[in-house]
Amino acid sequence: MNPKVDFFFNKASNWQEEYDLLRTTILDCGLTEELKWGVPCYSYQNGKVVLIHGFKEYCAVLFFKGALMQDPNGILIQQTENVQAARQMRFASAGEISKLKRELKAYIFEAIELEKSGIKVELKKTAEFEVAVELQQKFDEMPEFKAAFEALTPGRQRGYHLYFTAPKQAKTRISRVEKSVAPILNGKGLND
Repeated sequence: MNPKVDFFFNKASNWQEEYDLLRTTILDCGLTEELKWGVPCYSYQNGKVVLIHGFKEYCAVLFFKGALMQDPNGILIQQTENVQAARQMRFASAGEISKLKRELKAYIFEAIELEKSGIKVELKKTAEFEVAVELQQKFDEMPEFKAAFEALTPGRQRGYHLYFTAPKQAKTRISRVEKSVAPILNGKGLND
């Protein structure tokens, strides 16, 4: 156990018993514990394997390469349609964790083997993302804007694509594109 990670477990107001069970189960699998993104993250030789996080209705372990896992029990969950690689195993009680402990360990060992193999999840290419009509219109109006967008890193482009295509109403999409013109022209990502 890494004392730096105790911060997360000590501040947890709910899921305390569940977090303790998940932590000991994961550490029993020989992974290294560290605090990343404010949550406990477990790795094998510096390759991230799994992390623990909690939400209102459940706590979960997230497998970084979950999309590549076999999932014979059908218990891995893709959080949203935009999550490409990671998959969650969710728990609503300590009893559920205890009941699925053997399966959880088997999934962790499979994730470790995936990490050892060096295999990567084939991510969708930036060019494959839907371009919002409103964004294309702005590209047509302002060629310098299109050039600035294309100069962004692929990750920043993906972030903007998802941001622009998410709203159902055209006026919201237009507003988002308009508000993003200056940051994009300045080479900034959505959250910079």
